[in-house]
Amino acid sequence: MVLTLSLALVVLALLGAPLFTIIVGAAMLGFYVAEVDLAIIAIELYRLADTPLLLALPLFTFSGYLLSESKTSQRLVRLTQAILGWMPGGLAIVAFVTCAFFTAFTGASGVTIVALGALLYPALKQAGYSEKFSLGLVTTSGSLGLLLPPSLPLILYGILVQQMEIGPPLSLQDLFVAGVLPALLMVVMLSAWSIWATRRDPLPLTPFSWTETKQAIWDAKWEIPLPFFVLGGIYGGYFAVSEAAAVTAMYVLIVEVLIYREISLRQLPSVMRESMVMVGGILIILGMALAFTNFLVDAEVPMQLFTLIQSHIESPLAFLILLNILLLILGAILDIFAALVIMVPLILPVAVGYGLHPVHIGIIFLANMQIGYFTPPVGMNLFIASYRFKKPVTTLYQATIPFMLVLLLALLIITYVPQLSLLFVSN
Repeated sequence: MVLTLSLALVVLALLGAPLFTIIVGAAMLGFYVAEVDLAIIAIELYRLADTPLLLALPLFTFSGYLLSESKTSQRLVRLTQAILGWMPGGLAIVAFVTCAFFTAFTGASGVTIVALGALLYPALKQAGYSEKFSLGLVTTSGSLGLLLPPSLPLILYGILVQQMEIGPPLSLQDLFVAGVLPALLMVVMLSAWSIWATRRDPLPLTPFSWTETKQAIWDAKWEIPLPFFVLGGIYGGYFAVSEAAAVTAMYVLIVEVLIYREISLRQLPSVMRESMVMVGGILIILGMALAFTNFLVDAEVPMQLFTLIQSHIESPLAFLILLNILLLILGAILDIFAALVIMVPLILPVAVGYGLHPVHIGIIFLANMQIGYFTPPVGMNLFIASYRFKKPVTTLYQATIPFMLVLLLALLIITYVPQLSLLFVSN
């Protein structure tokens, strides 16, 4: 009977059944075999609902959806272009910085390509950048902000680790600050490579203009304070993370609906519904994953996995190489939220067994997922960009490879220089 049910779950997964049904089915089957009362699953859902940090997830998601529906992307592009456009390769740097900021708040890589691609791709080509370079840059930039607060994957990883209670105590504040330097490293390395790669192209520079800069700052005056609400409010001791999320959501709501009036009161319920549908899906998957995690812990699966790996790999450095290879493959196949809830319960206990910090593992995990978005052959960004710009996906493969190699080098630095992630972490 157990074998039959296991095969049924595999068949359902292959047929495309919703992820949470597969996870909860596996959890129920595991608890049934272990003769554990299935009420444990309901208890896990209640424990999740009782997590104070959970409030940040829907509030930041709502803020991101409001920003993506407004003209924030246009104002950000104009602002960064006014400040950085005079530099060699300035427009490429504008694209990296704008996309990183936008993705940090929207949390969805595809949204960034759709929202900013219409602005950046034509602008890059008009400025003299080659079509291949422009396509690769925009496709790559779509996932740059996943390490920056208040990225939804950062929050989700924090919730998962806190519920697992493995390794040193972890706070969301630690994760927020840990992602800043690795994200900046990626942006700087991509910018440096872009300047070098286009050094022989006769690209016109935009002369710096105080008038244009002041006008761009004035137009974006309501977006500029957003990072200060998140980082300044939290690290200045003014807000807890959930309070910062509430203030950010209220601020964005007032700005976009009442000040800019780019989102009408009639449109607002639709934006709310779309954002909460996404949150609901994440929470269902998360609740079922936590129940499944309990089964894995009770069955000592992570410890057996650690023993198995340690019998073949003694060095933490070798383990990190294996981990990166695995995560890059998973990042190209799985959605980032699915990858988090499935793999973190298995990977984290093993990594902690090698003496690695949960915060560092989280940054490595998300850095890999970020690259996985455009890893051939099935990275999600490749197909979104192919549809958005009406280009063959094979063209996107070729266009993104140079940018991918730069980010892989950045990933090695992030992996083997843990101080980059842990410099400002309290524990």
